[in-house]
Amino acid sequence: MILPEPPYYAVVFTTTRTDDDPDGYRRTAEHLSRLVREVPGFLGEDSAHTPGGLAISVAYFRDLAGIERWRDHPAHLAAKRRGRERWYERYAIHIARVEHAHAFARE
Repeated sequence: MILPEPPYYAVVFTTTRTDDDPDGYRRTAEHLSRLVREVPGFLGEDSAHTPGGLAISVAYFRDLAGIERWRDHPAHLAAKRRGRERWYERYAIHIARVEHAHAFARE
């Protein structure tokens, strides 16, 4: 993923999952991943998962307004509600302004 020059924002979403309804969770996550791409200001996302249920997802946005649009999106609100009810043991969200970034990729 190629991101623009900073500054931009990163939303770090760290979760520990339950074992409840893994197929429903996967379908919802895929649906949300498609929807967020339509939000003005969205730049991209990264995620990593462990076999033990820990996941870290980072969504990048040009500005705080884009983050707020996604936060208030009806499908996202419904998924957050389901997540608290069924899919997450715990989660944390951190929003950071990226001031500097560099990357390496083996060709």
